Amino acid sequence: MIDLLSRLFIKDQNDFKNPKVRQKYGVLCGAAGIALNLLLFAGKIFAGLLSNSIAITADAFNNLSDAGSSIITLIGFRMAGQNPDPDHPFGHGRIEYISGLLVSIIILVMAFELIKSSVEKIFNPEELTYSPVILAILLASILVKLYMAYYNRRISKKINSSAMMATAVDSLSDSLATTVVLASTLVAHFTGLKIDAYCGVLVGLFICYAGINAARDTINPLLGQAPDPEFVKQVNDIVLSYDGIIGIHDMIVHNYGPGRVLISLHAEVPADGDILAIHDMIDLIEHRLHDTLHCSAVIHMDPICIGDEETSRLSKIVEGYLKDIDPAITMHDFRIVKGPTHTNVIFDIVVPYNFHIPDNEIVKLLSERIQNENPNHFAVIEVDKQYVKP
Repeated sequence: MIDLLSRLFIKDQNDFKNPKVRQKYGVLCGAAGIALNLLLFAGKIFAGLLSNSIAITADAFNNLSDAGSSIITLIGFRMAGQNPDPDHPFGHGRIEYISGLLVSIIILVMAFELIKSSVEKIFNPEELTYSPVILAILLASILVKLYMAYYNRRISKKINSSAMMATAVDSLSDSLATTVVLASTLVAHFTGLKIDAYCGVLVGLFICYAGINAARDTINPLLGQAPDPEFVKQVNDIVLSYDGIIGIHDMIVHNYGPGRVLISLHAEVPADGDILAIHDMIDLIEHRLHDTLHCSAVIHMDPICIGDEETSRLSKIVEGYLKDIDPAITMHDFRIVKGPTHTNVIFDIVVPYNFHIPDNEIVKLLSERIQNENPNHFAVIEVDKQYVKP
């Protein structure tokens, strides 16, 4: 169904990195979620009243909350697609994450209410009514929710949407919860055991688990999580594909919402190269990153002396010192500045987060080893952190 609707209503439906296409997929899936959840609510509320089952009735209101969540998701995608303005020069893409967080809060509230009503029902149980109609409604609900989980998961992977992935997880949890409700109904009919309220508690715990996962997946990008390693690899591959680039470092990826990514990085280039030609190459790389990955890129040029024998010799010695401390520490921007009385050995090191040796201790160790080797050499060391996953 979603494939058919996307072909009808989304132009260039396979251009998943295009922000406009992403927005249309979000609106389409949100609208489909509203319609299907309202249909499930109507069917389950009828089955719940007919059977006098608290678990079925609670599951029905869970579907109603899912419809509300789909409305928030739809509005979130619509608002996230607004153009940048003077107050929000990087656009409104993070509204998609905020809408996902609101959905998570609704899920958790519904889980709490369900668990509360189910516990009350444990102490005040009621007789359940069984009929083939109830069975058919529950089976249909399971199949519909599995389909919703399938298409939300598939589309979320294509457009890289954590909010839609959370919706997929929620739909899968709903199908499992309804399976539990169906099982309690069958057990009550064939054995007389009243486990309906206990199953209501289990359903509430399922929903709570889905809500916590959804909240985590939307809070992380709001806080500023590390970028996707595959995205980082694509950036590396594009930049290093140019012959004039020796290496890159200090890459930072700012995420202002899906399809709104700003990259800054340092590109190492030959110090004796033609500055105008190198600048032209950097411009080409920035444009290619924009066209290929739909991101804005700012590249800083770092000149590297590749023909100086003393610089190369000292660089290899310092790299050896770093390996002695820990191979996880890397170095860049190595250069030497000679003076009449001493030589400054200047470089940056990248130390992993939560490293077992404090930064100042690493700097002290390196400085002492460099000066012990060459008494008139003084180390000038800057400690960096890596903003992308290695």
